[in-house]
Amino acid sequence: MEESKMLTLEKFEEASEVVKKVTQETKLVYSEYFSSQSGNKVYFKPENMQLTGAYKLRGAYYKISTLTEEERGKGLITASAGNHAQGVAYAAKAYGCKAVIVMPTTTPLMKVNRTKNYGAQVVLYGDVYDEACARAYELAEEMGYTFIHPFDDPVVATGQGTIMMEIFKELPLVDYILVPVGGGGLATGVSTLAKLLNPKIHVIGVEPAGANCMQASLEKGKVVTLDRVNTIADGTAVKTPGSIIFPYIQKNMDEIITIEDEELVVAFLDMVENHKMIVENSGLLTVAALKHLDVKNKKVVSILSGGNMDVITMSSVVQHGLIFRDRIFTVSVLLPDKPGELSRVADVIAKENGNVIKLEHNQFVSINRSAAVELRITLEAFGTEHKQQIITALEREGYKPKSVRTNI
Repeated sequence: MEESKMLTLEKFEEASEVVKKVTQETKLVYSEYFSSQSGNKVYFKPENMQLTGAYKLRGAYYKISTLTEEERGKGLITASAGNHAQGVAYAAKAYGCKAVIVMPTTTPLMKVNRTKNYGAQVVLYGDVYDEACARAYELAEEMGYTFIHPFDDPVVATGQGTIMMEIFKELPLVDYILVPVGGGGLATGVSTLAKLLNPKIHVIGVEPAGANCMQASLEKGKVVTLDRVNTIADGTAVKTPGSIIFPYIQKNMDEIITIEDEELVVAFLDMVENHKMIVENSGLLTVAALKHLDVKNKKVVSILSGGNMDVITMSSVVQHGLIFRDRIFTVSVLLPDKPGELSRVADVIAKENGNVIKLEHNQFVSINRSAAVELRITLEAFGTEHKQQIITALEREGYKPKSVRTNI
């Protein structure tokens, strides 16, 4: 299909009807918590609730629907860190096609297993998406497979843009759209359709600071490749954005915001505690970006692109989030090595409603054990104010507590 005929309002409407066959309705969710925090009316587009756990099914299914029987019959191949993999695998199964997915070796096990469960053959290769993609192209050449690009394809981008059609139908007066950016397929579809529907809609792309290939490319005015990527947002860990779709981003994207990994950790806790939602790190980019918006009293939609996070990663993110929020912390105190001192310290903490998680007693911190031994205490608190309250109480008792790195 000619590129000039894609990314038109007509094609977006067509794609919207096609993807209804495999997508679930993901109505906007109004967030009282984030609205009060940001001073705007914040809504979430929960694509983490899709059948495959992410929006990628839209673009994959629409792209495959446009292929000829011959192209589908050759078998399909793609490269993906997980969500596009599941989208292609699910769509291929629906069409009765063979699917081969090349995934980075760093892909979370849950995404690998789910892709296999949809009937796809998985090949693990490379440390990042770009290396897996190069291998997928090699296999496509060797075996004659039809390649389904995860983002650098106007047809795929059109399928992803159906998200914007749904947002507009529910909230036609939307002012701002926050969209995660990896290679740029979702951002291309959403921003292009947003401007077709209403040029006044402000579309902001959100990237990890450790994988800001689109920001770097826009600054240079051409597609550039990062030397390396380093982010916990594995779904957007891309070195090079799409070159075919780049002009659409240049034309329709109003701004790029970058997010540090630490912000994603805190955003995960916020979503779990306030919305009972599991959102993967790439999907949390737009949640973290809400704090960076310099506007008030606007209608803002954050697209939650996916929710495919394995339990081990979840556990790590929760623990680090509690530490960042001062709800778990560790202090070191020196005390005489004599009976009753440990009990005395515990009593001080108990009176301040601190909850001890772990104690480490080091008798060899000083040559003179009777003068001082070190006690490291890891505690639960209600937050920064409560943490300081506990530390102040220990100081009053003469313990001179020092904050140290928490290792749970």
